[in-house]
Amino acid sequence: MTIVIDASALLALLFDEPGGEAVLPLVRGALLSAVNLDEVLHKCTRRGIDATAVLDSVRRLEVIVIPFDAEQALVSATLHARAQAWRLSFADRACLALGNMQGATIVTADRAWQAFDGDADIRLIR
Repeated sequence: MTIVIDASALLALLFDEPGGEAVLPLVRGALLSAVNLDEVLHKCTRRGIDATAVLDSVRRLEVIVIPFDAEQALVSATLHARAQAWRLSFADRACLALGNMQGATIVTADRAWQAFDGDADIRLIR
């Protein structure tokens, strides 16, 4: 089973937040959009945590970072048109696009995704 990790799930693991324990057994070999990596690094630096140290942690967890490319941009744009009511951010759409393209289960802490009626297989961690 292919897993795509959303930034919210990875942050829950890194910050030892509720649901983070559910992410640990799924993270090795999981895919993470480079857009979501940016989101993780940004949120960590806002908390005063060194981005290089966070990136090292992500690498030690053996998460596979996937560059955001033209095909993902096309899927993301399609999601944007279909899901305006959910007010998905660019990072949300990048994660969903990667998950859809990979036929993956997407792991997230974002409960708003429950209402999304797209084709994605979404697993909430809390």
